[in-house]
Amino acid sequence: MSTRRPNDTIATLATRAGFEVEWEDAHRKVHRVPENTLAVLLERMGLPCGNATQIRQSAAALEAELSGRKLPPLMTAEVGRGIALPATALKSGSHYRIELESGSIIDGRFTAPKGEQALLAPVDEAGYHTLVLHDQRMTLAVAPSRCYTVADAWRTLHNDDGDDAQPPPLWGIAAQLYGLRRPGDGGIGDYSALARIAAESAKRGAHALAVSPTHAMFSAEPNRFSPYSPSSRLWLNVTHIDPAAVFGTEAARAAIESAHAADAWSQLEALPLIDWPNAVVLKLKVLRALFENFCTQERAHGGTQDTPRVLEFHGFCERAGRALEDHARFEAIQAAQLAQGGNGHWRNWPEALRDPRSPEVDAFAEANRHEVDFHLFLQWLAAKGLSHAQHAAREAGMAVGLIADLAVGCDSAGSHAWSYRDDMLQGVSVGAPPDLFNQAGQSWSLTTFSPRAMRTQGFSAFIDMLRAAFAHAGGIRIDHILGLRRLWLVPEGESARNGAYLRYPLEDLLRLIALESWRHCAIVIGEDLGTVPPGFRERLDDHGIAGIRVLWFEHDEDGTGFKPPQAWDRNAVGTTTTHDLPTVAGWWLGSDITWRNRIGQTTARADGRDPEEAAQEQRASDRAQLWRAFQQAGVAAPDVEAPPPESPPVDEALAFVAATPGPLVTFPLEDLLGQSEQPNLPGSIDEHPNWRRRVNVSVDEMFLEDDFSDRLLAVDRARSAASVSTPSANTSSGPDTP
Repeated sequence: MSTRRPNDTIATLATRAGFEVEWEDAHRKVHRVPENTLAVLLERMGLPCGNATQIRQSAAALEAELSGRKLPPLMTAEVGRGIALPATALKSGSHYRIELESGSIIDGRFTAPKGEQALLAPVDEAGYHTLVLHDQRMTLAVAPSRCYTVADAWRTLHNDDGDDAQPPPLWGIAAQLYGLRRPGDGGIGDYSALARIAAESAKRGAHALAVSPTHAMFSAEPNRFSPYSPSSRLWLNVTHIDPAAVFGTEAARAAIESAHAADAWSQLEALPLIDWPNAVVLKLKVLRALFENFCTQERAHGGTQDTPRVLEFHGFCERAGRALEDHARFEAIQAAQLAQGGNGHWRNWPEALRDPRSPEVDAFAEANRHEVDFHLFLQWLAAKGLSHAQHAAREAGMAVGLIADLAVGCDSAGSHAWSYRDDMLQGVSVGAPPDLFNQAGQSWSLTTFSPRAMRTQGFSAFIDMLRAAFAHAGGIRIDHILGLRRLWLVPEGESARNGAYLRYPLEDLLRLIALESWRHCAIVIGEDLGTVPPGFRERLDDHGIAGIRVLWFEHDEDGTGFKPPQAWDRNAVGTTTTHDLPTVAGWWLGSDITWRNRIGQTTARADGRDPEEAAQEQRASDRAQLWRAFQQAGVAAPDVEAPPPESPPVDEALAFVAATPGPLVTFPLEDLLGQSEQPNLPGSIDEHPNWRRRVNVSVDEMFLEDDFSDRLLAVDRARSAASVSTPSANTSSGPDTP
């Protein structure tokens, strides 16, 4: 006989935990998540529900977290607005104290009627303050009403505190860092090339440089190179280090010679595609030689006193703290495990090594201190390289500078999941349910933060990640920002269709983003493409987060044509394309259709027609519509027919997007160079050379090419001619900054 109470069901527990037990597909058909899927997902969230007793215990644990009887470690609030606290945690007449970051003190008393929410008086100073109530101390994260915006960045650049002055429409470039070329880069784009393209594009009027993710990868597994599947979102990709950046050309050349790498180094540079496995191994071999030289010569030159470089390195490690030490230990342990024939995934390591706080991990670090220090050294060089690129951008006149890309998750086998295992979801993958383009759904083999842990741990891991993303940039692009509201989770090993949506504390996350945005004086862009819930974009607008609008998706309401530039969203960043979509030349040619058919992404048609032929026919119709839109916008001659597929109107597309009214537009380097191939083809692995394409010429040569320089000049003139008639709400005067 069952001992369950009516409310003690798996579906009820899942709903209380934040799962959506029903979801609507692209055809607006409602599906109910199977109970066994919910049970597995709850188990992976630390809420076992295998029997009635476990369900009751899990429900009680969840109720204790959510009831408000105990104050959480951190609560978010907004500047100038009352702060509600749960009445169950308070007594009427209770005194409280708020210790502001500035050192000021606010004393008060609650007077809430019994059973109603108690309100703290509004706090007018943004920051991480401390609320003292009875014997409890908790963090009160008081955020500005919105993020730092492009208008704020422009005013900061010009030392203009005026509320009314609006910036001109700005533009920038979007670049795949790994694909940049520079003599001496060893076959992988590096931070020095990034600094160069930032400075040179700034001289030509660019105010931003959006960059592919620079998150840390797996140095012991160079075959893992997708920048959106990182080992950690806290640290940097060390394969982008320029060995000469800190120690000089002679030291870098000596390191290459001592590693016997000169010939291979040159050969890798000459390849049209990146040979990641060989290039990473060689780069690390050279950097290791540089490290050994640093350990001997730098310290020897200092005698009993460390040199300035050694002191700088130690200062970097000290400021980065335990989180950096954990990452370096992970890198060393994983390399040792693989060298011994073990597994790369930390969950398959010996049990004692799975816990970063175990005595065995401490013992490993002590016994392998030199190896751990090598990985600390790499992060130091990477941070210096990326920081230099941002300084170069700003010094050359950019209002924003680098826009870092924050991936939606991290590899569950990586250092972030190992170091923060109590904060991360385990045994699940982030993905997407079946839709029109991916009928089987998607499972990306990524993990991310647990919303339960966010609440119980005071959002510390999320804040750490934000600070890492903002550290060396003038802005961040949040990949799949819809994930701040909900994420599709799939149990590991299951089909992507066997998942469920898990809700996240959206308002708390938006407030923390706004707070960190102002503390770093950096803009925030949200990748809001796909099926967007009603009202979501409005929420982003309210918080000063710019969306993204892509040429291929900006159709008019009846879907028969393309929106004119003036009809594009005024609060979003416009662009011709993204790394996951065809370039202008590729779209016009239909090469994306050819690729999808080649790798089996097209499906048979009911009418028996060849799917590629039908898709190319539809593309011909789309080309005609886009050309008409170009003509109506005045960027193409009115009495000229659309050019053939092999003659793409790249200049017209750039001018069309340049005429849109958003505060910023970004142009992918591939389009500025007129390239036909896209960086990534979603749904493919080895069939398409994802994340491997290199620019044909070096950064310096690129700016000497007439076509490229002419396009930059045309874009700059077009943006200068564009007008923003009505300023949006998020370009108003700034809030009180922390």
